[in-house]
Order: sequence, then C-alpha cells, then structure tokens
Amino acid sequence: MAEKQLSQAAQWDHEFVWHPFTQMQDWLAQEPVVIERGEGVFLIDENGKKYYDGVSSLWVNIHGHNHPMLNQALKDQIDKIAHSTLLGLVSPPSAQLCKELVELAPEGLDKVFLSDDGSTAIEVAIKMAYQYRQQVGQTKKTKFIALNAGYHGDTLGTVSVGGIQLFHQVFHNLLFKPLTLPSPGVYADVADRDKAFEESLAELERILNEEGDEITALVMEPLVQAAAGMLVMPHGYLKRVRELTEAHDVFLIVDEVATGFGRTGKFFACEHEGVSPDFMTLSKGITGGYMPLAATLTTKRVFDAFLGTFEEKKTFYHGHSYTGNALACAVALASLKVFRDEKVIDQLPAKVDAFTKALEPIKSLKHVKEVRQRGLIVGIELEKDVATHEAYRPNDAVGAKVAILAREQGLICRPIGDVVILMPPLASTVEQLEDMVRIVGESIQRATEEEGLLEDLRPIIL
Repeated sequence: MAEKQLSQAAQWDHEFVWHPFTQMQDWLAQEPVVIERGEGVFLIDENGKKYYDGVSSLWVNIHGHNHPMLNQALKDQIDKIAHSTLLGLVSPPSAQLCKELVELAPEGLDKVFLSDDGSTAIEVAIKMAYQYRQQVGQTKKTKFIALNAGYHGDTLGTVSVGGIQLFHQVFHNLLFKPLTLPSPGVYADVADRDKAFEESLAELERILNEEGDEITALVMEPLVQAAAGMLVMPHGYLKRVRELTEAHDVFLIVDEVATGFGRTGKFFACEHEGVSPDFMTLSKGITGGYMPLAATLTTKRVFDAFLGTFEEKKTFYHGHSYTGNALACAVALASLKVFRDEKVIDQLPAKVDAFTKALEPIKSLKHVKEVRQRGLIVGIELEKDVATHEAYRPNDAVGAKVAILAREQGLICRPIGDVVILMPPLASTVEQLEDMVRIVGESIQRATEEEGLLEDLRPIIL
C-alpha cells in the first residue's frame, strides 16, 4: 500500500517545527492530526472530522472555541490598538483587567503584575518574594519550600521549585535547591492517602520549626498537582499549610495556573478552603484560551516594600515586551463577562455531579488504580496489576494507546505517563461530558485488555 501523502501543513510541520514535550523521532514517523478550526467544545481537522477537546487545548479553553463574545472583543480592540508597552504608559484594558482580578481574588490580594504565561507568573512571584525579604532587612530568608511532584513551568526558576525529575533532571546543576516537602497526593496504595496527608504536614511543621527564619516562601499548586497526574490533595491540607506558613512569616505562593477560572468548581481553588495566599499566579484559562497572558497577584504589604526613591534601588526590575498586551487583556475581560452573563460557576455543580456519576463505572475496570477528580479535572491512573501495584513498562505506552483509541472515536485527550487526563471546557454540556467519559472508558478497556494492540507504539509522555 502506498504511503499516504501528507497535507502541506503536515509536511511543513515535519520539516520545520519542534514540538513541546515530544520525542521528535517518534513524531516524524506519525501522520499528525492537523487542526484547522474549532466550534464550541470541538476541534475540527483539515478533513472535517470533529473531536471533543477533552483537555481544553492543554487546559486553557474555558468557554469553547469561536465564542462570539470573545471573538468580538478581539475585533473591537484591534481597531483601537493591538499593543502598547506598560513601561511608562497606561493601557486601559490592562488597568481594567487588574481591577476585576482584584475584585475576584481572595481577600488581601490587591496588586497585579502582568506577564505572559504560567512560568513567568511564578518567576515573578519567586523574585518578588525574595527581593521583598532583602529590602525589609530579612536577609537570612533566602530559602524556598517546594512540594515533590510539583510543576510550575520550564524556566530555570520554576524548574528549581518543580519536582518532576523526568522533565528537569538534566538541568539540576543550573538550579537553586529548595527544601522539599513530600506531597500528600503521592502514595503507593490508595489506603495510604491519610498517612501521606499527615506525613506531609508533619514534615512541613518540622522544617518551619527548624528553619523558618531562613525561608522566604513555600510554592504549591492548590488542591491538584496537575502535571504530576492530577494528584488530588485531601481536604484541609491547603488551609493547614496556610496556617503554618503564616505562623512562621513564610510567604505562601499559590500556583492557580491550572486550577483557576472554575476548573475545580469554584472560581479559584483557594476558595474551597477560605485561603488567602501572599501570592497567587494565574494564566491558562485567563483569556478563555484565546491569547497568552498571565498575572501574579500579591498584597499591599509586598507592594509597599518596593516603594522608594530612585537611589534606594527598590524597583522591581522585571518585565516582558508584551506585558499587559491590549488584545490579551481585552479578551480576558470578555471572558470574565462570559462568566457573569452565562452564570458559568453557578452551572458547574450539576456538571461536576454528572461527571462524577459518569466516571463511577471506570473505577471498577480491571487496570484502573484510581480515578482522581476535582471539579472538571480528572486523572485516571492505570496499573498493570492493581492488586500488587505492578506498573506498566514505559514501552507499554498504555496511556498513549488510550489517547489514540479515544482519538479514533472523536476525543482528544493526552496522557501523563499511565494517567489518562480529562479537563474539558467548562462550556461542555452534561451530555457531552458523559460522552467523553464513555469514550475514555471504552478506550481504557481496549488498550488494557486487547492483546497486541498498537504494539509498535512508543510512549507519549504529555
């Protein structure tokens, strides 16, 4: 049989594009799916085939593709100006967006520093926290605490406070070394969940008692450690971390890049436990999946420490060329209006409940270790032998097999190793959510129980 001719876009892709988190040797041997457009919760390829966007185009899409209000916001803004620098000038969309973010954020987060993506938002928080300590005379406070299995981006600062060795171990000599806290979401057996919770908090208390006067901040994802495989934290963990850090004057930096904007069932994950951090970082869903944008929110206490004369050199010397981009801020404002007008958060409880019920049968599948869910975030962990916790070999590529089988049925999902991820747009209907889960369940059964299926497939990590 003659090899199928690739489309022009696919040919150019193979010749010129280097994809993120992708082993390109494997990629170049594949016939890629070329997405030309989107409608609602669907992606549509160059042949007209429709797929559920089961991971919201890497967790960014909130209201569906081609939303008329978001489209119009971009059209209206482009007739005014696409971008002007925030260095020495004011941009109305960015000013209004910062105002609205403060109004939505947990109490005390009164200042907003805009940047471009989740990594830069965390870099800003790390640098602000560190510089604050130096400027208020707390010069011994130079250390950070980070959770193992955490992920905060791929710049060197964010890699330093990350805990996924597969992604970052090659760079270890370039990084600063944080104090590491065991994650409450990491346990060999589901029965050990409570033990992991208690051990993590006990270790945090020990670290703070022994070294609290040397620690600048603790960095963590609230409720869900996303890139680690949607590891869900027990209720009360975030609140207790806040209490302990506050008692030792250690800043809490909360990374809401993946969990913000309704993903967990509330607007921000911090709301579930009534936590007000010292820094909160946002990106991904901030523009509804339309434009790159990020924000780091912090307190007036932090902001005021940077005020001074030029000679005092207290300025925060950090910025990006596209900081406060007018197009991105305009569409972010439109996204917040959609949240209000379409009562998105009010509709989530019914959707989350339906999602939970639809996932129930998957828990009993032979090779499913655990189904982890928080709101419309789901990670389904697969094991070769659930009773003995024997893992699949990397070359079994079971997560990738599930994703390929799901794609054949019209659902785009991406695994993290042997964890199958679902994070659909909040705009998905109950019926669409149930259909996505059905496809995933059937794909898991085939991938784990049919001998010899897709034997030549190499692993796809993310």
